[in-house]
Amino acid sequence: LKQKQSELNSFLWTIKRDPPSYFFGTIHVPYTRVWDFIPENSKKAFQDSSIVYFELDLTDPYTISALTSCQLLPQGENLQDVLPKDIYRRLKRHLEYVKLMMPSWMTPDQRGKGLYADYLFNAIAGNWERKRPVWVMLMVNSLTEADIKSRGVPVLDLYLAQEAERMRKRTGAVEKVEEQCHPLNGLNFSQVS
Repeated sequence: LKQKQSELNSFLWTIKRDPPSYFFGTIHVPYTRVWDFIPENSKKAFQDSSIVYFELDLTDPYTISALTSCQLLPQGENLQDVLPKDIYRRLKRHLEYVKLMMPSWMTPDQRGKGLYADYLFNAIAGNWERKRPVWVMLMVNSLTEADIKSRGVPVLDLYLAQEAERMRKRTGAVEKVEEQCHPLNGLNFSQVS
């Protein structure tokens, strides 16, 4: 029996208590890519909840600055010092290519909002030579034409956090930046590549 999209329960778990609690498995993609596929029961659970906890508090400036500084190599180190020469050169060439292509990847809507390719490139890839390899790899994965076209659209987690604030729900975070960042920083180079 084929279920309609609206009947699917692919993201939501219910913890049976009074009042009920819900566990929602979210993903870090622009919300517009997935919103239409989120079942109504998940949207209703969000609407009905008075307290919402997220993985990280992406609306908190401290969280963002802590995430940024956690991604950096130790003081005085550069990516050039820790990557094999050929990989570093390929990475540098690839980023030069992305910077060149970015103006053609942007949508008229993005340009209409005053987003400039140079600004966008710097917002995503600025300071890349000071970042740890694992974070550079994640950054490079998000430097595709499709991802650039959806820049400016919040990821699902952030969209829900902004909605929760707008609806005056109490919000919080399950994890601290350090709990997310340090395990990734602990990966060695062979695990990253």
